Amino acid sequence: MLNSLMAKLIPFFPEKLVWIFSKRYIAGIDVNDALAASRDLNNQGAMVTLDLLGEFISTMDEAKKNTQDYLDLMDALHGSGINGNLSVKPTMFGLLLDKEACFSHVREIVQRAAGYNSFIRIDMEDASCTSMEIEIFRRLKVEFPGHVGLVLQAYLKRTPEDITGLMDLHTPEAPLNFRLCKGIYVEPATIAFKQYDQINRAYVENLEFMFKNKIHAAVATHDALLVEKAFELIEQYKVPKALVEFQMLFGVTPKLRQTIIDRGFPMRVYVPFGKEWFGYSTRRLKENPAMVQHIIKALFMRG
Repeated sequence: MLNSLMAKLIPFFPEKLVWIFSKRYIAGIDVNDALAASRDLNNQGAMVTLDLLGEFISTMDEAKKNTQDYLDLMDALHGSGINGNLSVKPTMFGLLLDKEACFSHVREIVQRAAGYNSFIRIDMEDASCTSMEIEIFRRLKVEFPGHVGLVLQAYLKRTPEDITGLMDLHTPEAPLNFRLCKGIYVEPATIAFKQYDQINRAYVENLEFMFKNKIHAAVATHDALLVEKAFELIEQYKVPKALVEFQMLFGVTPKLRQTIIDRGFPMRVYVPFGKEWFGYSTRRLKENPAMVQHIIKALFMRG
């Protein structure tokens, strides 16, 4: 209860105070910050996926600007020689304002990525967006089969059906490519598993289906138990490294991340950055009030 209360109050704290906590999990404010952090991660043996912050916009003018910013980011990433790609949140391009315009914006970014032989990951947002984001992915996968992937959330009860519903797009030449995460948004128990054991069980079941069907699986978790279970499944199904990678968030469980790299498996780090870091940080706190403990620790350990 105290964590939840603090999470509600923190958006009213001075930005400089919140930054003390946030800077551990956000690469910085501008593109140069993100590229510098990405180079460091490449040097540590990790690939990256860059995420320019700014979801849940209120005007389509913002959508146009965000699209151009992403096109510029793609150009900068390509010119940098960094081993990485981009992730996009459709609400940043107007998903909840004009679905078709949003699709056009995201398509323009995927088209630019395809021209560089790169890749775009479509992030999954809260349950109000799930079906629309799957539809966007479906349309883009048909047109750009090897250049677009999707995030799926294990705690949503619908996820197994969503996976099987996309199997018609799955081919050996261009396999489906999913990032599987647990899910962070606060959803009702009618549509989402709420207990740790339930979520982990669902995660493993979804991951096993992907491995059995030769879907490219990005194992996105910081849960050491799930990491070990993934290793077991990889061995059981003889999953080639071309069809699997592990993914983690910037600044989270770096020791576990390095153990995976040391075992010779592909690792990709999700690198968020941008001027909208404050809104991103406070939203994450509302979705996961337990993070308040880390803020308090950061405040006392600063300097």
